[in-house]
Amino acid sequence: MNYKGKMLQDNALKGQTIVVTGGGSGLGKAMTRYFLELGANVAITSRNLEKLQGTAKELETETGGICLPLQCDVRHYDQVEAMLKNTLDKFGKVDGLLNNAAGNFISPTERLSANAFDTIIDIVLKGTKNCTLAFGKHWIDTKQEQSVILNIVTTYAWTGSAYVVPSATAKAGVLAMTRSLAVEWAKYGIRSNAIAPGPFPTKGAWDRLLPGDLKEKFDMSKKVPLQRVGDHQELANLAAYLISDFSAYVNGEVITIDGGEWLKGAGQFNLLDQIPEQMWDMLEQMIRAKKSK
Repeated sequence: MNYKGKMLQDNALKGQTIVVTGGGSGLGKAMTRYFLELGANVAITSRNLEKLQGTAKELETETGGICLPLQCDVRHYDQVEAMLKNTLDKFGKVDGLLNNAAGNFISPTERLSANAFDTIIDIVLKGTKNCTLAFGKHWIDTKQEQSVILNIVTTYAWTGSAYVVPSATAKAGVLAMTRSLAVEWAKYGIRSNAIAPGPFPTKGAWDRLLPGDLKEKFDMSKKVPLQRVGDHQELANLAAYLISDFSAYVNGEVITIDGGEWLKGAGQFNLLDQIPEQMWDMLEQMIRAKKSK
């Protein structure tokens, strides 16, 4: 089995228009590429227009699709409304919203300023809220029959995590929004789902989070039971499925794609996998000796 292969049939998203926030690089770019390959029109957004334009040109050349770069700071609702209008002016409609824009700091919480904390909350939670509200209102007002919201969260949205407290707080809010709107807006034909990715290395994000030789010291693959990190196409496959009509009965779900990482971290005794075989033999003999007394 080739887990780096493409999952959906050709033209599975033909005729659809999808907006991807944070689509200029990393995982957003990977998902955008696959949407385009499947026949969708895609608008990508971020604050850096020059970077977006370069990405759009590159992806159009690779895929033959249409990729619209739109500058937008999702923290500001008026900019989100303008981004939606520009997308509608170009394509006539929008079928899917992928809330991928994010930010993060790895830091002891007491070292963070209030402004630093607010920055992450504003991008992740407020930004997702702004896009979700603007697009949802449009779909409801225009009585569009089917549409979909897909949010990128994280497994620590439900477990919490030290040293990334602003991100954990914001992602937990996004997850609650996902599940709440799945129920409330289903009557309008709006599905709402989320993906919780594990380690999917991207140069930009990982260089910021783990600078210098920290990436070597914190080898994320060692935390994953499958002993590897994710390939970008695996995430793109899942995102395309959840955006597509093939998932028409999936609503209110968060799908984890992490090779079992969070379950390994959640188990109280999971660190025992570091015990060598010889020590297990000794422990077994000790336990048997106690039982025989």
